[in-house]
Amino acid sequence: MRELKVGFLQQHNTADTKDNILRLGEGITDLAKRGAQLIVLQELHNTLYFCQTEDVDLFDLAETIPGPSTKLYCELAKKCGVVIVASLFEKRAPGLYHNTAVVIESNGEIVGKYRKMHIPDDPAYYEKFYFTPGDLGFHPIQTSVGKLGVLVCWDQWYPEAARLMAMQGAEMLIYPTAIGYADNDTPEEQQRQRMAWQTVMRGHAVANGLPVIAVNRVGFEPDSSGQTAGIQFWGTSFVAGPQGEIIYEASTDDEESIVVEMDMDRSEQVRRWWPFLRDRRIDAYGDITKRFID
Repeated sequence: MRELKVGFLQQHNTADTKDNILRLGEGITDLAKRGAQLIVLQELHNTLYFCQTEDVDLFDLAETIPGPSTKLYCELAKKCGVVIVASLFEKRAPGLYHNTAVVIESNGEIVGKYRKMHIPDDPAYYEKFYFTPGDLGFHPIQTSVGKLGVLVCWDQWYPEAARLMAMQGAEMLIYPTAIGYADNDTPEEQQRQRMAWQTVMRGHAVANGLPVIAVNRVGFEPDSSGQTAGIQFWGTSFVAGPQGEIIYEASTDDEESIVVEMDMDRSEQVRRWWPFLRDRRIDAYGDITKRFID
C-alpha cells in the first residue's frame, strides 16, 4: 500500500489577519510534526471572507504571486518538509485579480497554481466583483506526493472540471472552500444544501475513481455592509475515497486540525472494478461544449 498522510486545517477566521496567519503557521507546523506529508488549507485562508460585500478598498487585500504570503508558506513548507496547497487573493496587475490556489513543494518552491475558473455571484458571495475567471485551465500539478487536481470552491459543483483533471492523470481532487448557511433559509433547507455540497463531490470521487479532499471554513463571519445577516460557515471538511466513501468528516461548528491516512493504490483497483474511463462514449459528447441544447 502506498500511503499518503494528508493534513488539513478547518479554521475560524477573524478580522485579525496577522492572527489568522499566525494560527495557520502554527497549525502547519503541528500537522507536519504529526506526520502530514500534504497539507491543504481552506479558501482565502488569510482573511475574513471579504466577498460578502462589494467594496473597492478590499482589493488592497490582494497580493502578487510570488509575494509576501507565498514567501511565508514556502518557508514553512521547506522547514516542515511538506507540500502545501494554499489559497490566495492574487493581484496579477492593476484591476486584474484572481482567486488562486498555489501548490508549494516540500523544498519550498512554487510548483504550480490554479486560478478559480467558475466564479459565483450571489447574495453574500459577490465574487464576480473581485475575481477574474481563471485562464490557466484545468491541469493537475505534479508534486513529490502525487499529481494534484486542485480546484476551488464553486468549481466543486461542476463534473466537467473534475473529469478534465482525472483525464490528465490527477491522483486526487482537492477543493479549498468557503461556503456556509444563509440565515434566511430554513434549517431543513440549510441541511439539504450542506449535504448536496458533500454529495456532489463524493460523486466526483466515484465517477473518476479518485479520492477527494475538501477543506471548508467554519464559524460565523459578519457582513460588514449589513446587507445580509452574515455567513455561518458549515465546516464539514472531509476526505472521501475513490468510491465516495467518507474517510473523515470534520465538525460543522468547531475548528479542526486533522491528519488522515490515504491508500493511494486503491484508486487503480477501483478503476479496474468500475472502468468508467474505458466505457466513456467520447464519440457522442461533442455537445457538452454548448451552453444549452435547444
